[in-house]
Amino acid sequence: MTNSVDPSLLLENYQPPERKTGNQILGKDDFLKILLVQLQNQDPLNPMEDKEFIAQMANFSTLEQMINISSMFERLMQTQNNQALLRYSEWIGKNVYWQEEENTKSGVVKSVLQKDNQIFLELDNGATINASLVIKVESK
Repeated sequence: MTNSVDPSLLLENYQPPERKTGNQILGKDDFLKILLVQLQNQDPLNPMEDKEFIAQMANFSTLEQMINISSMFERLMQTQNNQALLRYSEWIGKNVYWQEEENTKSGVVKSVLQKDNQIFLELDNGATINASLVIKVESK
């Protein structure tokens, strides 16, 4: 039985899908343009009611907050990726153990590297393993 975690399931590897219309991502500026065109082209004999306008402005406010949250989340993810390298650097000079098929293997961490948002450990025996495979870390 392997105790490894599929790297694609790690939060640090999450890639949110981009919402696109044509070749552009709709944002708050696009929403405002649509609202302005709608206001300019409304029927003067049957103008938009206040409650409709307020509802659209509430939608705009919600969209803006979602964009702000998304931006903050992206910054948080970048910070976590940077901190992961520092966290794993504490393993340098320590024995690590991982499962490979039915065998437990070990090696001493020589260096730590980050590639494609994943952390890899270079061992003194020349092997390189994904840090997510490690099941035990101990002092030499």
